[in-house]
Amino acid sequence: MRPKIVAVAGPTASGKTALSIDIAKKYGGEIVSCDSMQIYKYMDIGTAKPSKAEQSGIPHYMIDEISPDENFCVVDYSKLAQKYIDDILSRGKLPVLVGGTGLYLDSVINNVGFSEAGSDEKYRSKLKQLAKAEGNEAVHRLLERVDPSSAEKIHPNNLRRVIRALEIYKTTGKTMAQVNEESVREPLYDTLIIGLNMDRELLYDRINRRVDLMMEQGLEGEVRKILDMGTGKDATALQAIGYKEFIEYFDGKISKEEAVEKIKRESRRYAKRQLTWLRRNDKINWLMLQNDYNYTKILIQSFTLINKFGIIERGKPYGEVGTEKNGKEKG
Repeated sequence: MRPKIVAVAGPTASGKTALSIDIAKKYGGEIVSCDSMQIYKYMDIGTAKPSKAEQSGIPHYMIDEISPDENFCVVDYSKLAQKYIDDILSRGKLPVLVGGTGLYLDSVINNVGFSEAGSDEKYRSKLKQLAKAEGNEAVHRLLERVDPSSAEKIHPNNLRRVIRALEIYKTTGKTMAQVNEESVREPLYDTLIIGLNMDRELLYDRINRRVDLMMEQGLEGEVRKILDMGTGKDATALQAIGYKEFIEYFDGKISKEEAVEKIKRESRRYAKRQLTWLRRNDKINWLMLQNDYNYTKILIQSFTLINKFGIIERGKPYGEVGTEKNGKEKG
């Protein structure tokens, strides 16, 4: 039998962090973050990283692992996260995965075997130059010749994915579908996935309030500090929402007010993309937050699911859990 773990998923600002901590308290768990940006040190405010106080003494992993100027991909994440999960299990604790980066979550719970397809920067650069000179359609036609299945699924204007499909074919001699098929493996864990969602108007309001709170906490200064440390503006970490907009402001391209509004808008769009990704997974047990005051109901529903899943309570009783605070949405 595969070891049992729990995952909490959902869009940004849906309350994942609070719920994961309360689950960990009740079931003797430790938390593994599935957030592609909380992995970076110094990026605390803009990523809504839980503070030490908010972590409530629960060990957290995959947070503050690398510097903003370092590269980190889903392959790196999957390997390191599985290492932490196995260690947590070996000590008789419950791993609780939490985060909104669907690809990172899937990589662990589905035990995805990532292709060894390498990169070919010269070939990639050549394709980008072709697109610039003759248009995206010219690059897409190349894909139609070698991988018509991928060409049918990928829009010509999605140049990054078109180029990646061509790059995979050039480095492996295989189509993207063949590579994906080879990546399917037996899951390592039996995972209960709890999904948090809510009415769109409520979610967007929570997102807007979260951004306002980030501004009060000093997001602008945090971005300046990371740049002053020598991190390049084109670093992957600084492409995160909340950071790239302030860089535009620092460069004089937009006003501070425009930067804040853009952060809110991009965060709302990101939440929509997160939900689109997660809804493809029919194994997620969705719970609906009706308003900011029914967190207790969500908590009880989560505990019921976990109990039915066969995980034994071994932490604090119900009366000692409950970390959601009105007006401050985490996760």
